[in-house]
Amino acid sequence: MDFALNKEQREWQMKARRFAEEEIRPLSLAREQIADPAATWDWDIIKRGSQLGFRTLGVPKDWGGPGADLVTQCVVMAELARGDSAISKAFSQNWKWSQLIAVVCTPDQQQRFLKPFIADDTYMLGGARTEPNVGSDHRMTPNSDPKTGFRLKAERDGDHWILNGEKTFIANGSVGKLFFVSARTDFTKPVTEGSTEFIVPTDTPGFRIGKKFNKAGWRFYQNAELIFENARIPHSNIVGAVNGGWQARTSDPSQFNDLELAANAVGVCDAALEEVMALVKKPGRGGAPLAAQQRVQLKLAEMNMLTESLRAYIMRTAWERDLACAGDKVQAASANAGLVMVYSQEVIQRVTALNRAIFALAPVASRGAMNASADKLERDAFIWTHLAGDSLSRIKTIKKMLR
Repeated sequence: MDFALNKEQREWQMKARRFAEEEIRPLSLAREQIADPAATWDWDIIKRGSQLGFRTLGVPKDWGGPGADLVTQCVVMAELARGDSAISKAFSQNWKWSQLIAVVCTPDQQQRFLKPFIADDTYMLGGARTEPNVGSDHRMTPNSDPKTGFRLKAERDGDHWILNGEKTFIANGSVGKLFFVSARTDFTKPVTEGSTEFIVPTDTPGFRIGKKFNKAGWRFYQNAELIFENARIPHSNIVGAVNGGWQARTSDPSQFNDLELAANAVGVCDAALEEVMALVKKPGRGGAPLAAQQRVQLKLAEMNMLTESLRAYIMRTAWERDLACAGDKVQAASANAGLVMVYSQEVIQRVTALNRAIFALAPVASRGAMNASADKLERDAFIWTHLAGDSLSRIKTIKKMLR
């Protein structure tokens, strides 16, 4: 099977690689070491990346975007993540929501929200499901129990809906201009039948940003509380139908969320390999390089093997999802998108741990600034433990294979 990149995909890869090397990597460590979690964000890097097309990569060509396929998106995510995993995620977070607007939303909503998104380099998007008492169970919600799932309440008031409640750990939470917010509109039904999806701009009356979360990893990436206190949302901002929110968010066959995180992980692994290879070639204790030691060679071999197996799995899965988006029903039924995300957690944490173990063998004088980078990579990798639900809830996607 040929997974060679075509000319356009290669051009995007090279553009992302240059941007990561020349723009992202020089500021990555300095930004993440800022104590204030809200101050780690840098609008300049977002603006420069946006002008190169990295913020709007998922927008279809009919709307003036690049219209990149999923293989291209995975390649770009991995290259940006080599520079900084959190900055890569800040860009890719926009792709799934801009794609949703283009594919699922009404023409009126597309005009009101997609056009300004394309035009504004600082227009960031986010989605809000997680709440203080509701997180991983979104992956495997008990379908028959109305007491499970998110509790943000939405009540009809003429041509508006009144939202009350709170969302937490929301991506791009403190920097977003527009959010897709899941709310309960019928508490007598399970969340899959009694929830509605609302488009909520940040200037909505009664809506405000709360706490910005301080994290050990992904410090550039902004996660925050969204607080709704009698927030008034026009009925025209509903995505799909009332009580059809679950279907609105699951109607996209790309399964982008899982694929997005797996592609980001392989970029972190590439960065770890690149840095450790530079380290092991330096003279170690006694003058011989670390690469001469068998225990180091074994670790390097494992790091490379795991990274390349994850890359192959991602590219295969992206190819499948592109076919699924084109209407291929066989590929649409594949569980690989969920499983590659599970595998990416295992790989990224093992690779960054091996990287740290090799660094520990080197003389302190040989490590230099790379030591701080190895530490950052390991802390970023830990985020995969609970991204988009925990591993147990994710691996239950295996039930797709049992149908």
